[in-house]
Amino acid sequence: MKYAKNILETIGNTPLVKLNKITAEVEALVLAKVESFNPGNSVKDRMAVKMIEDAEADGRLKPGGTIIEGTSGNTGMGLALAAIVKGYHLICVISDKQSKEKMDILRAVNAEVVVCPTNVEPDDPRSYYSVSKRLAKETPNSWYVNQYDNPSNAIAHYEQTGPEIWEQTNGKITHFVVGVGTGGTVSGVAKYLKEQNPAIKIWGIDTYGSVFKKYHETGIFDENEIYPYITEGIGEDILPKNVNFELIDGFTKVTDKDAAVYTRKLAKEEGIFVGNSAGSAIKGLLQLKEHFKPEDVVVVLFHDHGSRYVGKMFNDEWMRERGFLDEKLTVAVDLINNHSDKPLITVRTEELVSHAIERMRTYKISQIPVVDQDGFVGSVDESTIFNLYFEDKNIADTPIKDIMKAPFPIVDKNTPIAKISTLIDKENKAVIVDLGTNKYHIITQHDVIRTIR
Repeated sequence: MKYAKNILETIGNTPLVKLNKITAEVEALVLAKVESFNPGNSVKDRMAVKMIEDAEADGRLKPGGTIIEGTSGNTGMGLALAAIVKGYHLICVISDKQSKEKMDILRAVNAEVVVCPTNVEPDDPRSYYSVSKRLAKETPNSWYVNQYDNPSNAIAHYEQTGPEIWEQTNGKITHFVVGVGTGGTVSGVAKYLKEQNPAIKIWGIDTYGSVFKKYHETGIFDENEIYPYITEGIGEDILPKNVNFELIDGFTKVTDKDAAVYTRKLAKEEGIFVGNSAGSAIKGLLQLKEHFKPEDVVVVLFHDHGSRYVGKMFNDEWMRERGFLDEKLTVAVDLINNHSDKPLITVRTEELVSHAIERMRTYKISQIPVVDQDGFVGSVDESTIFNLYFEDKNIADTPIKDIMKAPFPIVDKNTPIAKISTLIDKENKAVIVDLGTNKYHIITQHDVIRTIR
């Protein structure tokens, strides 16, 4: 009988798949190394097991110990599988920008999940770097993995991923394209491939908000380049020791929107359901197409599986809220088509300000039309309430009619967006859309901004 002794023995030997439609404009042969075929559905399974085995070998990780790591989710999954098989407890420290699916999956495989804010400096005590280190100090018999600086990360890809790609392409690979985060994949694969053929070019995919590209080109760590971004799994606001810049021939940056759009394209055009960093990688490859000749063999690595992004890149509403869907929006009704079935939230003149505040909290809205028996008679928004609060701390008990402003303008559903934009200003934050048959909806300043491309 042929079987694996445990799930860890199924890691590796992932397929190389030819891309067709999405790379039609690229002259070279483009092959995708689809790492979602690993049991934890990502490339990180490889290095997770390697880091644990090396830590066991030199005594850093002892029987029954606790493994602690800051992760964007995928390394945590690989560590979780190994922890289950080997009998360890796992604490994953994750940033709040990661998808809910990633957090739920980690909990499903018995990991303890600690969530930290994204928009803080790396040395901030709330950052997932700092929290990971603190927990490691406070937890008895624990080991802090530190995938960013742990050399076993890159070694795993030098020993496994690089040789697989070389063998699968029969040594004909000319370019390797991959998103760069901790740096283990790009550095380990690059080291192996360049030892076989120094002419092979290594391209790293970076994201806006990350420091890699500029640092590689200038040697300058520019903090002005650091800002929050949506793309998961690649880019950093630090320089991990695992990123060997000398082995990387160049970087290209991909926007959050392009990463999301091309993640969806891979599923729809190639039938390859992979994650956000794969969208970055394939868009980056297309941006580099002038570097490839017809006889070249380009391998692009797809890190993880699309199931971890169902609530994000594969969700139309999530994409629409961020302006990532290229929809033709021209008139008022276009702006509300995706939520026209939801009721218009209003407040009556005799209700209290506290009622308006509660509705704003419940429905996560910033402005509410005020109505009475005759229809729309006023409006209230959060900035008005905010300013009045500092004049009178008891404003919550005041009737709405005493603090309301003029009613929002009412427009026909076929009113051009350009016309609506002239009605929304500093004093007036929204318009009411008359949908007919006594049905109304609201268009806010945010809705109009969403149309800007």
